[in-house]
Amino acid sequence: MPVNPELVGRAFAPTPPYLVGREKVREFARAVFATDPQHTDVAAASALGYADVVAPPTFAMVVQDLTLQQLLSEPDSGIALERAIHAEQRFRYSRPIVAGDELVGRLRVTGVRAIGKGAMVTSEAEITDAGGAHVVTATSVLLIGGEE
Repeated sequence: MPVNPELVGRAFAPTPPYLVGREKVREFARAVFATDPQHTDVAAASALGYADVVAPPTFAMVVQDLTLQQLLSEPDSGIALERAIHAEQRFRYSRPIVAGDELVGRLRVTGVRAIGKGAMVTSEAEITDAGGAHVVTATSVLLIGGEE
C-alpha cells in the first residue's frame, strides 16, 4: 500500500507525560558524546542558571519518538517501518530541556510528497512542559520506499 496522502493535517492525541530523569540525560549525553559539563553535572548546570542538568539538543527525539510511534501504528498510513529511513531532523527550541521537566508531545503530519514509488512524510511534534508552555518543535522527514 502506498503512503496515504490523506495523512496531511492529521493530528494525534497528546503522548502520556514523559518525566525527564537526570540519569537519562547523563546517559544520552554520553551516547551522543555531548561533553559539556551542564549535561552531567548539576553544579555546572546551576552555575548557568538551570535547575538541573541540561539535555543535549537532540534529546527531544526521546519524546518525539513517542509521537512517531503513533504515526507508524496508524493502519491506513501506508508507512512500513522496514521501508523507512529517517531522512531529516530539525529542532526549534523555546528553552532547553532540563532534568525534572515533564514533557508531552503532540504530532501533526505536515506533508506527504510522492517520490517515485515512495514518499517523503514530514511531521512536527510540538513538545510542551507540564504548564503547557512550548519547549521545542521537532520536525522529522521520513523517506518511505515504495513496494517492489
